[in-house]
Amino acid sequence: MGNVIEGGCLCGSLRYRAKGKPKRVTACHCTFCQRRTGGALSVHVWYDKGNVEIEGGAIGLYQHRSDESGRWLALHFCQKCATTIMLTIERMPDVYLVTGGTLDDPQSINIDVHTWLRSSPRWMALPLQGECFQTSSGAGIKQSAPNENS
Repeated sequence: MGNVIEGGCLCGSLRYRAKGKPKRVTACHCTFCQRRTGGALSVHVWYDKGNVEIEGGAIGLYQHRSDESGRWLALHFCQKCATTIMLTIERMPDVYLVTGGTLDDPQSINIDVHTWLRSSPRWMALPLQGECFQTSSGAGIKQSAPNENS
């Protein structure tokens, strides 16, 4: 049996369990994620939808269209406490991006990629782990992390 991660929303109404190794783990520094979280970035743990089980209360859905790519992304959130537990994106609709801040054990994951560093606040230190891109990892300009070419 592979890895299992679990997590849930702030009030405990929604719980999830994801099985197997994540496809990837991304820290997104874009302005949308900053506004959505109220922080400097959002961590996304990517799983095929078939590997994720969700239990509990009603799940809300908010769809947003990117002002940069024009593609949609959907937030899946608790209707009681408004915690976003995962996202889906247009270019990979069969994948859930589980939000790292909702994990029971956030230390259980390692970040593979940092995206949209051009939007990161100037007071944010460059990451020490993972590949770094100024925009998306698919089209972005790679940037060295401090530990790679210091």
